[in-house]
Amino acid sequence: MTASTAALSFDQVTMRATTGVVEILKDLTFSIEPGEFVALVGSSGSGKTSLLRLMNRLSEYSSGQILVEGRAMRQLPVVNLRRKVTLVNQESRLLGMTVQETLGYPLRLRNRSTADIDKQVAHWAERLKIPKDWMSRTTVHLSLGQRQRVAIARALIGEPDILLLDEPTSAQDVGYSEFLLSRLADLATKQKLTVVMANHQIELLSHHVTRLLHLEDGRLVNDAPAEAVNWAQLREQLVLAESEAQEAWGD
Repeated sequence: MTASTAALSFDQVTMRATTGVVEILKDLTFSIEPGEFVALVGSSGSGKTSLLRLMNRLSEYSSGQILVEGRAMRQLPVVNLRRKVTLVNQESRLLGMTVQETLGYPLRLRNRSTADIDKQVAHWAERLKIPKDWMSRTTVHLSLGQRQRVAIARALIGEPDILLLDEPTSAQDVGYSEFLLSRLADLATKQKLTVVMANHQIELLSHHVTRLLHLEDGRLVNDAPAEAVNWAQLREQLVLAESEAQEAWGD
């Protein structure tokens, strides 16, 4: 695979803290193809969220190079980049809008017709199981899990090429989590949507993702196709790493 065919390509990318001394991400080199569904895993503080933020320039890298579909990321206007590479944070807000207004917002920015907006909102609400009685609600009337669901639908309505998700199932029940990952896998396969998802629920990932990126201490310690991963062993490793990290913080 060449950089020109990759959805995202990292070449020895390092990200330092604002002090310029501490390295948060260290010499990352990998490429992600269009249509891959990538699980980004690691213990707390390993750099997962920082890596997602780099991918659409909510944070900046210190050295190396990131290419988006063969073009240097820093040469792309930020607004255009974030339409192409969309990040959904673990906790998303509706900015004072109702669910109906929130879902239609990306298309209103593109001056789509009201009929087209309503059609797309109805389509994605149905695909992601967003009930009609949510449509008039605002943030204060939605749980964290409900807001996550709306934020993912809003991102997909914006028609990104690359969807970045930070712990999208953290506030969902197991049934909806399985449904969501299955839906995302379907979009990756049929529509070549590239999905990069930070997720600590290892037991959910093995049947849906196509690729694993495992970070520890800001370094990429494993990059493997899903079928080559020992998922039970990985879960044990992450549980142990979390326990050791908590002990270190306690000290």
